[in-house]
This record gives sequence, C-alpha cells and structure tokens, in this order.
Amino acid sequence: MTGSKEKVADLPPAGPALQLDRFIPYRLSVLTNTVSMVIAGAYEREFGLSIPQWRVMAVLARYPDLSAVEVAERTAMDKVAVSRAIQGLLDEKRVLRAFDKGDRRRSILRLSAAGQAVYTRVAPMALRYEAELLSALSPSDQRTLDRLLTRLMEQAKSMQASRDV
Repeated sequence: MTGSKEKVADLPPAGPALQLDRFIPYRLSVLTNTVSMVIAGAYEREFGLSIPQWRVMAVLARYPDLSAVEVAERTAMDKVAVSRAIQGLLDEKRVLRAFDKGDRRRSILRLSAAGQAVYTRVAPMALRYEAELLSALSPSDQRTLDRLLTRLMEQAKSMQASRDV
C-alpha cells in the first residue's frame, strides 16, 4: 500500500452530474411511492390489503381471467411481487384460480365474490385519493398531464420493446 489512496468523495464525477431532483424518472418514482404510502395505510387498516394486492385486484376487476404473467405485464410489477400478492389474495379467498381448458399449465385468475366486495369498497376510496391529488391542478392541467403521461408511457414501452429484442 502506498498510502496515497484517494477518497471516493474527492474523485471528479465520471460524467455529467445527475441532478436527481430534476431527473424525471426519479421524480415520478418518488411521487408514486409518496402517494402509495398515503393510500397504503388506509388500504391496510380497513381491508388488510397491501399496495401490490390492491393493484392485482384492480387489474383483475378490469380484466378478469388473466394469468399471473399477464397481471405482471399489466401492472409493470415484478413477477415475484405479483406472485406474493396473488398468494395472499388466494389465502384470503379474494381471488380464485382455475386452469385454462386449452392449456392446463396456465392458471387463470379472477376476483371471488369476497374480492369483488372489497374492490367495490376500495375503488371509490382510490378515486377520492386521486381527486385529492389532482386538486392541485386545474382541469386544463389535468388533461395536459393525462396526455403527457400517455405519451411518456408509449415512449417507455417503445424503449423497453427495442431493448427486449
């Protein structure tokens, strides 16, 4: 050892400095996590639901008869998180699993009557949280945000598809 080791903090940046507070992916992630934490407390207290479980239920309410892989694709959630959420919902009898008649290896998921009853109570609550969040924006800004988010989603999916090839 020469004793002339530089400290990591003393080294110049390897490239352009990333201004995290201006980096859109970071800001979107922080916004999502902040809103989710606010909502998660209410879902957990009132219904014993985690955010991943709620997302799975919301997708199955809108698109019944999906496989776990399809749920993961629609939510953009990690397959392990989806699998855990589904198992919890199965244990609580909020989701039913059947096998595809055409392909017995493929399981099909749908909300049970109990799951549908929970969904019917949680959905209005979720919409109230959304309305409260969006109240910071004018109706015109809300429409603009919706258009911009749609465009960003399309671009992100395009980027993902080009990297999956």
